[in-house]
Amino acid sequence: MSKITVYGLGKCSTCKKAQAWLEQHGVDYEFVDYRDHPIAAADLSRYAKQLTWEKLVNRASMTWRNLPEARKSPANEAEWQALVAEFPALIKRPLLIQDGQATAGFSDKRYSQLFT
Repeated sequence: MSKITVYGLGKCSTCKKAQAWLEQHGVDYEFVDYRDHPIAAADLSRYAKQLTWEKLVNRASMTWRNLPEARKSPANEAEWQALVAEFPALIKRPLLIQDGQATAGFSDKRYSQLFT
């Protein structure tokens, strides 16, 4: 089976649910807390190209809601990168990477489609 990396935050309840699902279904994965080990800018750019920045960034989060309005409309790749570098909690959790393909967020249905 392919290598699976799950990026998230160690204390995030959604990340814990995703990890529990993977373990219950016998899926081998590596968990990376991206506050301790930030995702490389080139990798984030690649995932954003797959998902779009709008789907990669959790715009329903408190972090997003607390941003000044001027920061909520990044005009280009560099501005998105700077925003996520400054506020890593903006990345939608968990971010699962399998064979270079990114999936943001967790739902039982989505993971079942990916792994069964």
